[in-house]
Amino acid sequence: MAILEVCCTDERSVKAAQDGGAQRVELCADIEADGLTPSDELIRMALATGIRVHVLVRPRAGNFIYNVREGDEIVDSIRRAVALGAHGVVVGALTAEGDVDVSLCQRCLEAAGEASVTFHRAFDVCRDPLTAFDTIASLGFDRLLTSGHEAKAEQGVALIRQLVERSHALASAATSRLTVMPGSGVSSKNARSILDATGATEIHGTFRERVDGQLMTTAEEVRNTILQILKPN
Repeated sequence: MAILEVCCTDERSVKAAQDGGAQRVELCADIEADGLTPSDELIRMALATGIRVHVLVRPRAGNFIYNVREGDEIVDSIRRAVALGAHGVVVGALTAEGDVDVSLCQRCLEAAGEASVTFHRAFDVCRDPLTAFDTIASLGFDRLLTSGHEAKAEQGVALIRQLVERSHALASAATSRLTVMPGSGVSSKNARSILDATGATEIHGTFRERVDGQLMTTAEEVRNTILQILKPN
């Protein structure tokens, strides 16, 4: 069965992910800004539930080109999240030319220590996805979250499949081990088709429904997604 990661921003959404049967949450604040670094209090709360927690580290909205001060803030936030007990962190940084910021990423990986490290969807606005993929793999990231250089993962399945196949080739050559995880626009209605089309073994989404006029992550939508993933071909 594929691993289901749920993007969560508060105690209610973490509980919904856990009750629905998700294996992991990506914890962040301000989802309307595409996610920012959560507070220490929120990290502690999520970890207390017992579910596996990967903490998004992103100091501000906007692009992924960071100055020295912002880079230092990212590294400090990674160290703090790991010290609190986070199982992983989710980061990403680009140069002004649109390439992976190798120097800052190396600092991030060093700060994370033994924790799992995911390169986030900064990848989807990089200059050259295949070159960026190889750089991310060679740096030693554990995972890449991507919509395949499109707004939604459903639209990017061709590139995602290419990246999955590339990751398998690198693993066979024993040069790296990078898991490709589709994300963006994933729901119970399309999770299985995205997994089938890409060959991915992990998938990411908010799994939100409209409840009393508000969009919120629900245990039912998480559960329905897992039921779809479990269906035989």
